[in-house]
Amino acid sequence: MYKEIYLVDDEELINTIHTMMFRKLGLEDKLKTFTNPELALDCLRFRENPEERILLFLDINMPEMTGFEFLEFMVLEKFPPTVDVVIVSSSIDPKDEKKTTKYGKYVRGYIHKPLSPNDVSKFLNVEQSIPIEKS
Repeated sequence: MYKEIYLVDDEELINTIHTMMFRKLGLEDKLKTFTNPELALDCLRFRENPEERILLFLDINMPEMTGFEFLEFMVLEKFPPTVDVVIVSSSIDPKDEKKTTKYGKYVRGYIHKPLSPNDVSKFLNVEQSIPIEKS
């Protein structure tokens, strides 16, 4: 199980929508949200126990630092494999999804925005406390 869940998206509204979903799933106490990816990197760098598992939902297109630049820092700084990253993007460009395979040590999946309870449960293995809408 994950010690913490990070939401990294430059759009506050997206983080708020996703936070509400995590609240309904009973996971809000594990959640940390960031609109600045550099602050999220700092939290990862200076964790008290780097062996604790973190699930990180990461946007690709952000002005300060792209999701790919974020992943490059993780690789260059040799972050432990206890950080599992799920890309959450509005990009429909297949090249973006293909590019994430370069970061296989960290990236566990690619999801199109917005996150759904079904998406989250795939990575958390938690019981659903709210009904999942079928598409």
